[in-house]
Amino acid sequence: MTQVNKTKNSTPLTSVTKAVSGSGMDRKVVTNVSPMKKWLSLMVIILIVVFAGYMIAGKSTGKVLSVDNSRIVISKVTSGVFEDFIPIRGRVTPAKTVYLDAIEGGRVEKILVEDGASLTAGNLIVELSNASLQLSVLGNETRVAEQLNNMRSIELNLEQNRLQHKSNIVDIKHQIKLLSRQVDRAQSLIATGAITKTQVEDSEDTLTWYKDRLALTMESQQSDARMQGEQLTFLRETSSRLESNLAISRQNLDNMNVKAPVAGTLSGFNVEVGQSIARGERLGQIDTPNDYKLTAFIDEFYLGRVDIGQTATYKNYSLVIAKVYPQVQNGQFEVDFKFIAEQPEGIRRGQTIQIKLTLGDASEALLIPNGAFFQDTGGKWLFVVSPDGSEAVKRNVRLGRRNNQFIEVIEGLELDEQVVTSPYSSYQEMQKLSFN
Repeated sequence: MTQVNKTKNSTPLTSVTKAVSGSGMDRKVVTNVSPMKKWLSLMVIILIVVFAGYMIAGKSTGKVLSVDNSRIVISKVTSGVFEDFIPIRGRVTPAKTVYLDAIEGGRVEKILVEDGASLTAGNLIVELSNASLQLSVLGNETRVAEQLNNMRSIELNLEQNRLQHKSNIVDIKHQIKLLSRQVDRAQSLIATGAITKTQVEDSEDTLTWYKDRLALTMESQQSDARMQGEQLTFLRETSSRLESNLAISRQNLDNMNVKAPVAGTLSGFNVEVGQSIARGERLGQIDTPNDYKLTAFIDEFYLGRVDIGQTATYKNYSLVIAKVYPQVQNGQFEVDFKFIAEQPEGIRRGQTIQIKLTLGDASEALLIPNGAFFQDTGGKWLFVVSPDGSEAVKRNVRLGRRNNQFIEVIEGLELDEQVVTSPYSSYQEMQKLSFN
């Protein structure tokens, strides 16, 4: 009985020992995952991969625009002869124009011709009056006349002085000649006692005095002649300037009568009797009759290809570039053309005519029609139609010369390929056009 109890009592002790160690509680936990969650996770991964692939494909192909191919122009790349010319609208202007400006201001007193009249050189056009100018010219004439008179008096005094010197020299030489003979006779009479030695010495002293006086007078004459020559030269130059100033004053007064400097047609002449005209004011212009040139404005794109001497044609008439104006305004520069041999009859000032300017020799080349796309792309790229005609893809190209009909293809296109030549203003950011 005692053993049995011991056995019964030992069993609980063992169980307690095992519970304390925790070995009986370690068990593997198994998680149950439903099939639906597995499929959802897989679908999310697939969507992420598809989206990434779409983004990569979108970046590689760029933006695509669906367009109606009936609203665009498709042209074919062809081969042919490229004529390097551009059409230009030229305006008929006079070949030479002389402007009439009022040299001196004044009041319009009389008008002798009308605007549009044909003039010859020297024809009187209008008479002006200016009282202040007239009084000024009269005063100048008076002052100049007085100065010229004073200089004439000085010239006269100098000439009289020169003649007086000359007269004195003649008198002195005459006295020397007389005294020389007298001394010679006196020398022969000393021996006879007819004359004293003192008288002879007096005559010799007088002769010596006259000789010295002659030398001094001649020296004075030379000095005066040199100074008088310099003074006369200065006076003549001054007189010439004064007379020139007087002529200018008279010319200014004469310019109050405006005359035609050259033959031609008067235009832009619009003055009235009694009107006050300021100095330098433009009265009109005279255009050479029946002699014209053409003035044209050309796009700045051709500035480097246009130069003096290049030829152009109008119908059967030949022209040549006579002048190129370097200033660029509103994207254009101005050029003057002149007719080489003869000019067409019937053309009038202000008329516009179409001419063809040749820029280079004709040559074989790949060509595409000249379209509005060029203004949008600058000829650096365009849309090339796929072989099946379902789409057009952006492609970089290099285009060369162009005229009003064709553009020369240098590289980037092949013969018989098709390109879009209508405006690209709505397709600037697109990489591909899809036709529907």
